[in-house]
Amino acid sequence: MFVKNAENYIEVSDFGSINLDITLDCGQAFRWHKDRDNLWHGVVKGIETAVECVDDTLRFYYITEKQFYDVFFDYFDLGRDYTSILNSFKNDKYLAEAVEMYGTIRILNQEPWEALCSFIFSACNNIPRIKGIIERFCLSFGEPTASSYGFPSAQKTASLTLEDLDVLRCGYRAPYILSAAKMVAEGEIDLEKLKSVTIEECEKELTKIHGVGKKVADCTTLFGLGHIEAFPVDRHIRRICENLYPEGLPECTKGAEGIAQQYMFHLQRTGHIAGIND
Repeated sequence: MFVKNAENYIEVSDFGSINLDITLDCGQAFRWHKDRDNLWHGVVKGIETAVECVDDTLRFYYITEKQFYDVFFDYFDLGRDYTSILNSFKNDKYLAEAVEMYGTIRILNQEPWEALCSFIFSACNNIPRIKGIIERFCLSFGEPTASSYGFPSAQKTASLTLEDLDVLRCGYRAPYILSAAKMVAEGEIDLEKLKSVTIEECEKELTKIHGVGKKVADCTTLFGLGHIEAFPVDRHIRRICENLYPEGLPECTKGAEGIAQQYMFHLQRTGHIAGIND
C-alpha cells in the first residue's frame, strides 16, 4: 500500500481495490451520504471525512495521514487480502457472477457500539428509514464535528430516557436501545472482549440484551467485531440460500462467509438472479 499527502487530500493506492459506492451503501453502515461531486461524506470515531475512489486510488479529504492510519485503514479493511478471497469465490457460479458484476465489496469495521445500536434500529425496517433514525440520533445526542455529529456513546445513551428518544421516532426499538446502552456502559457486555472470542460466544453474549436476536447479533459480530466468518441471515439471505444453496454454503466461502453474504445480499437487492427477488 502506498500513502501520500497531496495538496488537500490523503491518497491511498496499491491496497487492492474497492467498489466504494456499493461498500458504503449496501446496508452495512448507515451514516454515509454522497454529494453532487460524487464524494462520500461520513463520520467515523468522531472524525469527519469525505472520500472518493479514482482508478482504484482512494482519496480522503479533511483528515491527516495519522488519522488515516489510526482510523480509516482499519475501517475500510485495507489490510485484508480481498484478491485471494474473491478468487476463491469464483469457484461458485453465483458468487463468480457477483464478483464480476460488483468488483470488491469490503467489510466496514465499525465501532462495536455503533454497529450494535444501528442494527437494533434496523430491525424490521428499511434502509432510508434506518438512516433517518440514526441521523436524528446523532444530531440530537452526538458530539459536534466540523459540520456533522459523532455517534452518541453507550454512556451518553444510557443517561437518556424513553421520552428523550421520542424525537427519533424509532417506535418499539427505543427501550431496546436503552437496555443495550446500559449493559454496555456498565460493563455487563464487553464489546471489545467479544472481538477475540468465537462467533457462537458473541451471539450468546449479545442476545442477552433485550430485543437483540440472532440476526442483530450476527450483524454486530460481522460489522462491529471483526468476525468475517459471521453470516447474518434475514429474509433476503434466507431466500437466496433456499433457492441457490439448499445444501449449505459452498466450501469456497469458508472463513469469509460474511463477505460472501454481502455479495448475496446485493444480488438479491438488485434482482440480478432470476427467482430470488421479491
